[in-house]
Amino acid sequence: QVQLVESGGGLVQTGGSLRLSCTVAGSTYVMGWFRQVPGKEREFVAAINWSGGTTVYADSVKGRFTISRDNAKNTVYLQMNSLRTEDTAVYYCNAAPSIAQMTSAFGSWGQGTQVTVSS
Repeated sequence: QVQLVESGGGLVQTGGSLRLSCTVAGSTYVMGWFRQVPGKEREFVAAINWSGGTTVYADSVKGRFTISRDNAKNTVYLQMNSLRTEDTAVYYCNAAPSIAQMTSAFGSWGQGTQVTVSS
């Protein structure tokens, strides 16, 4: 388990952009983002491996969101462009040994940051 601290959420209008950041204390391999709205299950958004050479995105955000990481700063970023009202959610940072383990007991979670997209 590692400690994760997210930042960068906020209120933005449709079509706008936000960048989320997540700083991790500890060693990790895969980092990623999930999101959750009240009454629904937490859903996968994007993930990136240690080198940054492998990225995975949910279909709903492909072409609009970009995940990246700076290992020197122990930070992963989620650049969100062309935001839609349906992107409104609490966004959670996740770190795990592998993508398959992100939602397992081996995954670590941040406290979440609210993203609200208004029409």
